[in-house]
This record gives sequence, structure tokens and C-alpha cells, in this order.
Amino acid sequence: MKAFIALPVVWVFLTLAVFFMAQRLHKRLGWAVTTPILVTILVLILFLSLFDIDFETYDNGGKFLSFFLGPSVVALGVLFYEKLDEIKSNLMPFCIAVFVGGVSSILSLIFILMAFKAPDVLMRSLAPKSVTTPIAIEIAKSVGGVPSITAGIVIAVGIFGNAFGINILKLLGITSKTAIGAALGTASHGIGTARALEESKLSGVYSGLALCVNGLVTAVVTPLVIDWILV
Repeated sequence: MKAFIALPVVWVFLTLAVFFMAQRLHKRLGWAVTTPILVTILVLILFLSLFDIDFETYDNGGKFLSFFLGPSVVALGVLFYEKLDEIKSNLMPFCIAVFVGGVSSILSLIFILMAFKAPDVLMRSLAPKSVTTPIAIEIAKSVGGVPSITAGIVIAVGIFGNAFGINILKLLGITSKTAIGAALGTASHGIGTARALEESKLSGVYSGLALCVNGLVTAVVTPLVIDWILV
């Protein structure tokens, strides 16, 4: 049995099977809480916990799925090319919006945590919460945060944005595909971008671009803000 569960193909098949079933569930119910990524993560966590299987065993197959994250991001370049003229015409307001969104994300989190008298290390760990995990972890290391805390909150933020982001934006009266994409990419990085692509190609393009721009903004601004407020 141990030899069987150690096979990478077992976990690749299980992950894909759970995800496709979660997709069917979401299409049938249409609830925000049944978003496929959220359901898949919860089901896999429950499965591993019930059968007392450690993450390293699961990751024998999970790492093969993770490998395709890089090519999938590169593939967004095709959509960028298709929408290049439109992106150029909106480039300045887009960059301003992402910059303001990225900086506001950092400042609002720090000021809220300061109001609750949270320890400095928590602020340093959570400040880069809205950018993709590899960038967030490196930023956290550079400002004295705890990478494991950063990784956990980044994933949680992405899942929340994927599940509820579009509903919140539409509740606020925001229906523009470009605005929805820019907001999801800025606030919820790659997981939010996956949801933006489901909304439309245009939303996916702007979300992917916002993900990249906000990663740069956060990498530059976070150390400056931390030094200014916490040191």
C-alpha cells in the first residue's frame, strides 16, 4: 500500500479528479463557496488528514502539476498579444490603478494590524499578501518576516479573491471587464487571475498584467514602507 500511495500518478489523478468534480458541482450550484479551487483544496486536505498522509507524499505528484504553472503564465502572452492595442490605450490609468491598489493593500494591512497591536513580525510577514507566493516569500525574507506565514496567507487571499472577488466587485457596481481583471490580479495574484479568465479573455489579460505589475510594485514599496513605519 505504501508503495502505491508513493506513486506520483496517484496524486495527479486524484487532484484532477477532485477538481473536475468540483467544477461540475460549481456549475450545478453556482455558489461562491463552491468555487472549484476552494472545494478541491478542502477535499484534498480532508482526504490527507483522514488517511494520515503527509504533504511530502502528496507532493510526489503535486509537484508535476505545479510545474505547469510557469508555462500557463507564459501562455498568457498569447492573450496579451491579441489585446495589445487595447492595453496600450489604457496603459497609464491601468498602471496608476495597480500602483494605488498595491500600495493601499500594504498600508491598510499594516495600519489595521497596528490598531490591534499585532507584533511587528506579523506585519512584516503579511505585508506582501497580495502578490504571488514566490515573490511574497522573498519579500517577507528581506523585511524580516516569516515565510511560512506569508505563504499561508497568500494562498488564503488568492482563494478568497477567486471565490468572492467578482461578486464583491459586482455588488459595488463594477462591471467593466478591464476593471474586474485589474482588481483580481492586483488583489489575488495568480489564483484570482484564474477566476478572471473564466469571466472573459479581456479580464484574464488585465489580471495577468496586474499580477506582474503589482509584484514589482510590492517588491519595491514594501521594504520602504516597513522601514518608514516599523523601524
